[in-house]
Parts: sequence; structure tokens; C-alpha cells
Amino acid sequence: MRRTRGHGAREQEPRRADRARLPLRRSLLGRLLAVSALVAACSVAATAWIAVQTTSGAIKQEQGQNLTADARIYDTLLEYAARNPTWDGVGATVRTLARKSGRRVALTTQGRQPLADSATEPTAPALPPQASAVVDPLSVDTVLAARGADGQGTGADRIDPRAVGPFRLSAADSRALRRTADDKVACLNRAGIASDVVVGASGRPRVQIVGNDPERALGTRCDLAALDTPTRSERKALDALSELADACLKRQGREGVRLNNDLSWGDPAPVAVPGEPAAVVPRPVPAPRDAPAEQAAPSVEMPELTGENDRAIASCVGTARSEQLSSYVASPALLFIGDEGGATLPGFDLSPTNTARIAGAAALVLALTVGASVFAGARLVRPLHALTGAAQRMRDGEQPASVPVSGDDEVGRLAAAFNDMSAHRARLEEQRKAMVSDVAHELRTPLSNIRGWLEAAQDGLADPDPAFVSSLLEEAVLLQHIIDDLQDLAAADAGALRLHPEPVEVRELLGQVAAAHQARAENAGVTLSVTATAPGPALSADPVRLRQAVGNLVSNAVRHTPEGGRVTLRAYASEAGCGTVVIEVTDTGSGIPADDLPHVFDRFWRAEKSRSRRTGGSGLGLAIVRKLVEAHGGTAEATSTEGEGSTFALRLPGPRSKAAVRPLMG
Repeated sequence: MRRTRGHGAREQEPRRADRARLPLRRSLLGRLLAVSALVAACSVAATAWIAVQTTSGAIKQEQGQNLTADARIYDTLLEYAARNPTWDGVGATVRTLARKSGRRVALTTQGRQPLADSATEPTAPALPPQASAVVDPLSVDTVLAARGADGQGTGADRIDPRAVGPFRLSAADSRALRRTADDKVACLNRAGIASDVVVGASGRPRVQIVGNDPERALGTRCDLAALDTPTRSERKALDALSELADACLKRQGREGVRLNNDLSWGDPAPVAVPGEPAAVVPRPVPAPRDAPAEQAAPSVEMPELTGENDRAIASCVGTARSEQLSSYVASPALLFIGDEGGATLPGFDLSPTNTARIAGAAALVLALTVGASVFAGARLVRPLHALTGAAQRMRDGEQPASVPVSGDDEVGRLAAAFNDMSAHRARLEEQRKAMVSDVAHELRTPLSNIRGWLEAAQDGLADPDPAFVSSLLEEAVLLQHIIDDLQDLAAADAGALRLHPEPVEVRELLGQVAAAHQARAENAGVTLSVTATAPGPALSADPVRLRQAVGNLVSNAVRHTPEGGRVTLRAYASEAGCGTVVIEVTDTGSGIPADDLPHVFDRFWRAEKSRSRRTGGSGLGLAIVRKLVEAHGGTAEATSTEGEGSTFALRLPGPRSKAAVRPLMG
């Protein structure tokens, strides 16, 4: 069997489903928020990237320039300290460095007593708490020293190579060795080996072969060993250094060592003989970078030490060198480098290139923002334009047409709702036209009968006897019944249907309806019965309107039940709903086809399409039933099996139900 509910109940569930809120990710608001967030994120990211790149580049460039300038200042002052035993007279050097670099340069003792300051004004800012570097030729800052020495560095040795102390040659020794070096260079040049004389910090010259490949000189007659012989002053300084190193080793309980000319220990390196390889490779220790390999001066390279004894010897040699040189170099000093205004980090201005990059990035972000906004706006406005055009065509009276539904967001649901409204409006228009036609047909029949009888009486063809008058009265009553039904429907549609609820005993009400239709049922050969528990369920309703609704159902059931059939009225309290009372009218008639069942409560709908008065009523009875039941807060349902009969059920709220009818509607 199939069941249909009242029209209002049928439409409430899909409407409630349509009103369900969309998930934010599928809603128009969510998409607009996503586009806005994307544009904002792109703008912030692009701005941040440009700012970081520009600022980082400018800072790196500025810091690189400042670090290079600071390293040169540090290297110049370090050279001064390595060549002079005190800081006296350093003021001129400090002022020259400040003028060339455009920075403020100040030197103080480790107790922060001023030694020299390029800022001589009385209002000069105080020096910062943290010094830029410590100028100590016996403990060099290898990073600054590497930059200041143009990348040559100091290796692992922390003693500045320009601090030679007692290893410095006298002018006479230096000139004599220079003449010897010039002779060796001339000899090598004649042998086709390009070379030159390089003078170290100690004043000792050495021959440097172009290409830094000394083995090329081994096959010539130019003996370079004469340049490696230490002078008397160098031998004296080496002996003093050996004594200091031995004293350090003895304090540790170790044996003393004999230092070679290159400050290595162990067997001395033999003089290179052409065609013969060296037999012994001594272990070197730090020495000045400008000294030759066999010279009694500090070496630049720190050897790879193996064993605890070697590490102890290297440590003592380094300590002895620092002790020996301490009286020949200036004491450690604090170096302060800043701008002339006192700040430690100078500012910078954006270059035209960076300004153009920022402007270009801003223009690109603006173009992307405008493009995204135009794209999103076009997608949003396109369906709205379609809706506006369809609404205008509908206003002009054209045939309503559906608009495309692009998605399940707010605009898509608006388009779907518009399509539903358009289809509903078209159905209402069709129903209105059909209703006008049906009303005209229903009114035409009794009026035509009345006119025909009156014209017959006027022409003398019919006598105005009681049967004549009874026939006219029957047609007038039918006409009045149709008008009353239309008036009830109009009042229900306008919400002006007046109800006067009061306690009603359903069993008694069904008995009254059955008694009113008993004579008609007997004439049709139909058995009419009432089934209800005593005293039966009670409810609060308008008894007149409720009898009208049940009476319409009984009248309809008797009309469609063949002779020998049965019509049963039943009332009971529903177990499914709290306080719900169900009134059923069941017949054993011909039933309703499944395709027609959803339309039984429509106005002017009749199963017999010819609208014969003999087989059907006006088609308004069931529509009035639905309206009356809905006015009581209930629903009307119909189930039917074709060939077996139909059941019409009215579900009404009981006295305790929240949906009980109000005292007055309208």
C-alpha cells in the first residue's frame, strides 16, 4: 500500500533539509574567506620576501664592507704593536685610519685607560661596553687577521708573524744577505728560472721562485743554502729561546730539546744536495710566515703533532716564544670601532635597484590581487545575472525557465530555490487556470438546470408542482454547497478560518457522523459502522469543523463503495505520537490507482475525469478535509490498494500535545 501525507507536511521535510547550513569549506563565505586569506598570504609573503632579500643583501653588503674596513684597521694596529714595544705615538696612525674609513677608532688599555681616540671633541659619546677586538700581537684574532692580511691568514699560530723581536737583522746583515740573494736570483734567471727576492719582517731576504716550485732550483749551480745560514744575532736569539723552552720542559719533568734553525726539534735538516733526497724531515713548530724553511725565526705552519711528548714540547716552545717577544711588542689594547655618532652598526639606504624591486613586487601583488578579485567576482556575479534575467522574464509574463545550478554553495542553492519557485509558480498558474475552469464547470451545471426548468415553466412545458419546486431547490442547495466549500477553502488559505475548540469525545462524534449518513448508506446498500473503545479517546477540537471533515470522508467513501460493501469509522490513540488521536475511515470500494494517490487532496481533483455528477462530487471535499485538519494542528493521510479499498486517516493532537489547536485562528 502507498501513503500520502497532507500537502503542508509533505513539503516541510525538504524545506528543512534545504535550510540546513552548508559546511564552511563549501559555502560562498568560505570561498571568499579562502580567496581573501590567499591574497593576504601572498601579499605578506611577497612583501616579507622582498624585504628580507633587500634588507639581507644590504646588511650583508654593509657588514662585509664594515668588516673589511675593521679588519684593515685591526691589521694596521696589530702591525704597529708587533713592531713597537709601546703604544706611544699611535695617535697619528689612529687618526689616519679614522679619516680613511670614516669611522671612529679608539684604543684603550685593558683597564679602559685611553691610549688614542680619533674623536677629540669634548662631547664625543662614551665608548660602548663591548670592545670590537683586542689588539695583541701574541694572541691574534685569526678571523680579522685573515681579512686584514688579504686572505693569507695566520694558520693555527696565534703569534703575529711580524713580531720577530730579537730575530730582527741589523742593517748591515740585511744588506749583505740582500746582495747574496740578488746574485742567486741572477743565477736562476740565467738558468731560465724566473725568481725574485722577498724580504721578510725580520729583514732577512729569501729567493722566491715564480710558480712556488723550489725543486726546480735543485738541478742548477745556483746554491741557495748560503741564504739559510743564521747570523750571529739570530743564533743568539735561538739559544735564548732554547733555554726558555728547556726551562718549561724541566718544570714538567721532561728532558730538554735542541731547537733547529726552523724551530723544529730532533735531528737537524741536512743541506739539500743536488740529486739527493733529504734524509730526515724535522718536526716544525710555529714560525713567522716570512722566514725561510731553514731560518731561525718563527714558522707559520703548525705541524700535525703525534704523542703526548710532542704536544708538550710544542706548548713549551710557544710559551717560550711569547715570553721572549713580550718585551719587544706593545701590551694588549682594547680596540673600539664605531660610527662618528656613536652607534656600533651603521644604517643604510635602499639603492635604486632595491627600490625598483620592491615597487615591482608591490605591482605584481596588486595585479594578482586584482586578478583574483575579478575572477572570484565574475564567478559570483555570473549566476546572479542569470537569476536576474530569469526573474525579469518571469515578471514580463514570459514562460519561466530554469537557471543552471553551478554548485552546492549559497549561490547554487539560491539558483535551485529559484528553479523550485519557478516550477511551483508554473504549477500554481496551471492550477489557477484549472480551478477557474473547474469552478465555472461546477457552477454552470446547477445554474443550467435551474435555468432550463424555469424556461420550461415559462414556456408552459413544465408545471410548477411540488416536484418541480423540489428539483429547483435541490439544484440551489448544490450550488450553495459549492459556494460554501469555496468560501471555506478561501478562509483557510487566508488564515481566517475560525475554530472554537472544546473537549470532544471522539466515539460520540463518530456516532453522530454515522447517524447523519446512515440513510444515504442504506440507499446505496453499504454497511456503515463505528469501531471505538468506550468511552474512546478525547481531544480538544472544534466539533462542527471536525464533523464536517469526517463527514466529507464518509460521504466520499459511501459514494465509491459498491453495493454490499462496508464503510468503517474507527478512532484510537496512537502509540507512535505522544497524545495523538487517529480517526480512520475505511471502505471496501474500488480503491485509488497508485499514480492518482498523491493528488487525492488536491482541489477539484476527481478520479472520474468526465466530472459526472453521478460518479463524483465537486472535487473540493478532500481539499477541505486537509485544510480543516491542518487548522487543528494535524495531518491527513490516505492509503489505498486498487480493487480492495482505501483508508483515510486524520491524525490530531490530543489535549496534552503542544500542537493542540489554538482557541481562534484567523
